Amino acid sequence: MATTNDLKNGMVLKIEGQLWQVTEFQHVKPGKGPAFVRTKLRNVESGKNVDKTFNAGVKVETATVDKRTMQYLYNDGTSFVFMDVQDFDQIEVAPEIVGDAANFMLENSEAIVATNEGRVLFIELPPSVELTITYTEPGVMGDSATGRTKPATLETGAEIQVPLFIEQGEKIKVDTREGGSYLSRVKG
Repeated sequence: MATTNDLKNGMVLKIEGQLWQVTEFQHVKPGKGPAFVRTKLRNVESGKNVDKTFNAGVKVETATVDKRTMQYLYNDGTSFVFMDVQDFDQIEVAPEIVGDAANFMLENSEAIVATNEGRVLFIELPPSVELTITYTEPGVMGDSATGRTKPATLETGAEIQVPLFIEQGEKIKVDTREGGSYLSRVKG
């Protein structure tokens, strides 16, 4: 148990039998009336986002979430297989739980696997990953000054928008949050 004064981003709460992750919180002390905490919560299982307001100092039940760094090994067609880097235990994770993270995971790359009571809750990737472009249309000379983009296929099979000057075979840095977006070229 914790109070609403202890809330932090990433903390997982157990509310009405469901697990909710705190994505944002704000302590509010109005001129009149009691203080309260305004939060944005994401349902760990369904991904649904809700806004919830708590009175300040109210007790909330926290869920114990074990986050471990694991290595993504392969996808066997029905599930994604991860290996714990400490004890080499392997676990299978359903595609619904991996979600959009699958678009940015290469075999042998590391990810954080969050579990609660032996059940996998979600997969957390680093904020950015470096991936190679396997296909994109060639850019036209002189197009680099505009902010226009074109589709590009990554080595994972995912398609993102990149600036016109990016070419096939280049390695780029991709933001893994919010569906993935181009960040920069990788100097190599």
